[in-house]
Amino acid sequence: TYEGSPKWLTIARNQDVLNYGAQQASVNNPDLFNTECSVMPVIAYLSDHRAETLDRVVEASAEFAAAHNTPERQFLLAAGSAGIEAATNIVVRKAWIQMLILVYAAVIVLCFITFRSWRAVVVAVVPLVITSILCEALMVVLGIGVKVATLPVIALGVGIGIDYALYLLSVQLAQQRLGVSLAEAYRRTLQFTGKVVVLVGVTLAAGVITWALSPIKFQADMGILLAFMFIWNMIGAIVLIPALSHFLLPSGSRAPLHRPSKQGPSPRTDEDDHLTRADYRHAV
Repeated sequence: TYEGSPKWLTIARNQDVLNYGAQQASVNNPDLFNTECSVMPVIAYLSDHRAETLDRVVEASAEFAAAHNTPERQFLLAAGSAGIEAATNIVVRKAWIQMLILVYAAVIVLCFITFRSWRAVVVAVVPLVITSILCEALMVVLGIGVKVATLPVIALGVGIGIDYALYLLSVQLAQQRLGVSLAEAYRRTLQFTGKVVVLVGVTLAAGVITWALSPIKFQADMGILLAFMFIWNMIGAIVLIPALSHFLLPSGSRAPLHRPSKQGPSPRTDEDDHLTRADYRHAV
């Protein structure tokens, strides 16, 4: 009733005016309070809804509530769009850490069951960890926050990335178990599954990078992050797996995966360079 003029911003002394104001408030703004007057909101208009701003509001509100709560009066959080966003950020922040722990724990366990060697697990997982760190750095540079929309991308990137490592390591270890040197084993791996890994990585990245042109911010963010993780997981697998294998999975007498037969090594022939799939299965 003050028509936007601070001069008249006051509580009327006339009971009839107060009754009319309360009636209009209850009819036009039912979210302000209930008929029993047991719940009333304290509304604050924020300059923006960035995570830093919401965190400051939540912290200040929690401190105020802790200092002024009584058995008859309780100050509660989360009302309105800002409150819902703040609660969502808290849940996402907690779920982000839990998701990373569970995803990497599942990957490590399944890789260990597959390879039966902790050295091979380290070779497969280290490129994934590096890619995840680089992806979070890219999100900081581009101003993309961790939210409900971007949270599954990290898990998806880890799931796709471990595929590349499995394709390469399976063939490489099979070759090493046959007594082939690490350099030769990895050369054959690139000829056998390495080309497929590069093709898959480039194809997936090319398919999602077009999302970056979308006017929908969610879709554009997803396209950039997915393309980055597809490409860097592929590059990391191609480059880091042989480098880490040099230190953790060496060939020769030091190789923990090489078990020569009692008859000694057989002489090499030209057919060794053209192993069949049955030879790979037998080696594994």
